[in-house]
Amino acid sequence: MKVDYHIHLEEGPYSLSFVEKTLKALEHFDSMKEKKHTKEWLVQSMELMRKRLDETEYSTWWLDFFLQEALNKGIKEVGIVDHLYRFKETKAYFTKYMDVSSEEVGKKQADWLEKVMVRSLKEFVTFITSQKEKWASKGVELRLGIEADYFVGGEEELKSILSNYDFDYVIGSVHFYEGWGFDNPELQHKFKQYDLNELYNNHFETVKKAAKSGIFDFIAHLDNMKVFNYRPDEASLVEIYKEVAKTLVENDMATEINPGLFYRYPVKEMCPSPMFLNILLAEGVKFTTSSDSHFPNDLGIYSDDIKKMLVEKGVKEVVTFHKKKRIVKPLHMDPILVT
Repeated sequence: MKVDYHIHLEEGPYSLSFVEKTLKALEHFDSMKEKKHTKEWLVQSMELMRKRLDETEYSTWWLDFFLQEALNKGIKEVGIVDHLYRFKETKAYFTKYMDVSSEEVGKKQADWLEKVMVRSLKEFVTFITSQKEKWASKGVELRLGIEADYFVGGEEELKSILSNYDFDYVIGSVHFYEGWGFDNPELQHKFKQYDLNELYNNHFETVKKAAKSGIFDFIAHLDNMKVFNYRPDEASLVEIYKEVAKTLVENDMATEINPGLFYRYPVKEMCPSPMFLNILLAEGVKFTTSSDSHFPNDLGIYSDDIKKMLVEKGVKEVVTFHKKKRIVKPLHMDPILVT
């Protein structure tokens, strides 16, 4: 069985790259691709882009592309999450724990936050919930999730935000180190200011605290700090890898196989790394699978490769989520038609 529990409908800041990727996604589903680079193709492409902007990501027209790709790739359960920082209701939480004031980092991050925090959490929840029945009728279970940034000390505030909505699951993620968003391309120079071993060990201590918090259903991309290839000799991380793995098991916390860094970032490696994955499996950590897609054509990307890799390592099941309950599904069974 194949599942994808980490999908985003949109991400800012907005740029020409966003336009290019959106058009690439639309072309993936559109018969006009045979006429690419004709004037007719260009006109239609601009019309489709205008429709995408006018109808927004919260439209059945856009979400139906995700459904179509799930059907194309045999994905039986799909979880839409989007980042918590997309939603205006969370501004106080992020401005408290992010650096939004310093000269080096803060001003850029404040500008970034203003450009990405443009949606309503209530609208997101209402829209995804309204589409579940339609997806089920097509043979795909649609789940409502959220990817929530974890900050040490912000546990009660985060719980308060999340308690207002009926999510099927909550993903915990760590994207910030002492207020610095380390996966922001414009701020990657900050890596040069740290001892990498100390940086990574401190990062994983935060990951452990997230796992212990009781807030999340699984922790995303455990080693995403490697995003721009600033990393110490991985052999020096073995002990902290083991500590993370044991913490996940002790707190009954799952994680994911996430290919997002592999196909979208310079490091070109999935999370977790092969070494880290072997340690996690040896300790008995439970996994779900994901794509970390931000466009419909990337839903389920590398799902066959990920499934094959897990099966070869002896993994027989993945975890899924429904109404805050974790459900184990067999990995080795492919969907079959029942008559």
